[in-house]
Amino acid sequence: MNENLIVSLKDIVVEFDGQKVLDGLSLDIHDKEFVTFLGPSGCGKTTTLRVIAGFVTPKSGNVFFDGKDIANMPPYKRPVNTVFQKYALFPHLNVFENVAFGLRLKKMTEDEIRPKVLEMLEIVGLKGFERRSIHQLSGGQQQRVAIARSLVNQPRVLLLDEPLGALDLKLRKEMQLELKRLQREMNITFVYVTHDQEEALTMSDTVVVMSGGKIQQIGSPQDIYNEPKNAFVARFIGDSNIVDGVMLKDFLVNFGGHDFTCVDRGFKVNEPVQVVIRPEDVQIVPPSVGMLTGLVREVIFKGVHFEMHVDVEGYEWIIHSTQASQPGELIGMNIGPDEIHIMKRSEV
Repeated sequence: MNENLIVSLKDIVVEFDGQKVLDGLSLDIHDKEFVTFLGPSGCGKTTTLRVIAGFVTPKSGNVFFDGKDIANMPPYKRPVNTVFQKYALFPHLNVFENVAFGLRLKKMTEDEIRPKVLEMLEIVGLKGFERRSIHQLSGGQQQRVAIARSLVNQPRVLLLDEPLGALDLKLRKEMQLELKRLQREMNITFVYVTHDQEEALTMSDTVVVMSGGKIQQIGSPQDIYNEPKNAFVARFIGDSNIVDGVMLKDFLVNFGGHDFTCVDRGFKVNEPVQVVIRPEDVQIVPPSVGMLTGLVREVIFKGVHFEMHVDVEGYEWIIHSTQASQPGELIGMNIGPDEIHIMKRSEV
């Protein structure tokens, strides 16, 4: 990945009505990177985006762009563009004029504008749509117009605030791949906001998990999924079984009344820990050979797999398996060393 820093936020504090929405947030975004802010509603992800765009002025902290402090630069002068969930297209202008709008503001000539707009419409898959009116377009097509309008100005950074929220699931998935392709093709930085974990994992180079105005973890989708820093991240990114355990020594942990070999080390002897096991990493075996045994409470068919809710020593576990057990059945459970992830006990 290109190591050039393009946007740098340093100790950003934002307050609304005396409530801290961003609490000393610092973050570096690299050039040509696809970065996603992920977190529940009200965690501060959209506010962070608006700070970069210039729509929100922080109470304190700095916003750097290419190393220059732009905290006092108005939004229209910043080399960024924003695509909103509500698209904000001009209903009285056709597709061509919507995309050309920013170029006309720059006082470009018709000969300069026309090829740029047509090229952009082709890139977003709307070739031949230039004369259509906005209300003749589907939601997905309107979304593409909004993206074309933002990209035609060739911003260094494109900010996207939950832009696929209004689309149905199938179209959403198509547009996720489309946006990833666009970002690679245009070779610019995308900063994306979503509360959808799958969307974040599918599209991003880097995921920034947020909660309560603070960053909980920054990493690649694989890091965030496989090595969550705390219980909040583990629970927010996909399903997780999080149980209390004791780290007996390096590479050995006890939970559920059984000692397990693991790959973690660096904890104190007999340190209380939290153990994370993903539902797909539990192997179902006959009870007689299981490291743990559990009673199946509920079985839900999910298409690709069955989701089973299993009672193990008073903890409810979730297990994903292509083989279904029956409610009321006693099962054995085995977990390999690589499937066990140890975290420090966290308050989050």
